[in-house]
Amino acid sequence: MNIAFSPCPNDTFVFHAWVHGLIPGAPELDVTYADIDITNGWAASGTGPEVLKISYAALPWVLDEYALLPCGGALGRGCGPLVLTAGAASPSSLSGRRVAVPSERSTAYLLFRLWAAQHVPGGIGEILVMPFDEIMPAVKRGDIDAGLVIHEARFTYQNYGLNLLQDLGNWWEADTGLPIPLGAIIARRSLDLAAIARWTRESVEYAWAHPDASAAYVLSHAQEMSPEVTQAHIGLYVNPYTADLGDDGYAAIRGLLDRAAAEGLVPKIDPAKLKTSW
Repeated sequence: MNIAFSPCPNDTFVFHAWVHGLIPGAPELDVTYADIDITNGWAASGTGPEVLKISYAALPWVLDEYALLPCGGALGRGCGPLVLTAGAASPSSLSGRRVAVPSERSTAYLLFRLWAAQHVPGGIGEILVMPFDEIMPAVKRGDIDAGLVIHEARFTYQNYGLNLLQDLGNWWEADTGLPIPLGAIIARRSLDLAAIARWTRESVEYAWAHPDASAAYVLSHAQEMSPEVTQAHIGLYVNPYTADLGDDGYAAIRGLLDRAAAEGLVPKIDPAKLKTSW
């Protein structure tokens, strides 16, 4: 079975057992490690592997061909993207300014746009898409007025001397009471979705039961993260929602995508296609 997911520690931790043939009855995986922007594009074009990790923000474009699995992805609390500036600033100071984002088809981007619609009078001046690892240095140099950062940057932005203007996760949770939908696992609707969901959940459960088994594999793909940052990353993004979205998880996904559709940021989704019965 072909699968594509990112080299981030949460994904490699989750899929380690299945990738290494440790899940009884599960087919061998042919893995492609790719940034989520790439997998988003593959899914939208219909040319991607059978199973993919994508951003929840990309889900409205792919639900005809792919089904959302109820496990394996990333939702959580206290793990939202951050808006950073080089010095002290207020939300209103971003009015008409230049802000760098890692993608325009990401949950981070949707959260940022929804937050800005409430808190930045007159709106952002210009949004630039920039590789995520270039955003904090660009903010520090003053090339841009603010940067939207994700994942491990929440553990390292202080090293650049940057100021936290807004934790978008804190804003979202205070505004909705719901967790933040980040990354989704999807599979082609023509496949045995119940089996794929079962193998994915068993891989998650194996990872929790044998937390040291995946350490070498995770670190080999961790993009120069220290072991401490890697463990913090896993602890934040692999949580009960990874094993089962549950009612709160589905409510969070619907809430984000419905709000984004109302702002014209994504197509409106068909609720019947969001939660697949099998």
